[in-house]
Amino acid sequence: MKLIIAYVQPHKLQDVKKSLYAAEVFKLSVTNALGCGAQKGYHESYRGVDFEVNLLKKVRIEIAVNEDFVEKTVEAIIAGARTGTIGDGKIFVVDLGECIRIRTGERGSAAVG
Repeated sequence: MKLIIAYVQPHKLQDVKKSLYAAEVFKLSVTNALGCGAQKGYHESYRGVDFEVNLLKKVRIEIAVNEDFVEKTVEAIIAGARTGTIGDGKIFVVDLGECIRIRTGERGSAAVG
């Protein structure tokens, strides 16, 4: 079991969801996030005052999958999120120690679904 965590641009969320659904990945969790990477933010001026915005809006997507869905899920995220410019995001794949379905008490791969 793996936990896939992806940070993508907010305007690409619908494209990522469509791509995941096409790959038959339907279970996901989405959270708004702030962060910066290679972009390092940007400068903006408001009423003559110049300030730096270095925390940019991102969307964090978390998906727990069994081993046979890892590559399919990663490829779907890339297909939906890629624009080819700085700020497209990152994907992290981490081992998932255990998963428990609260409703039934199932554990492990059966609980991931």
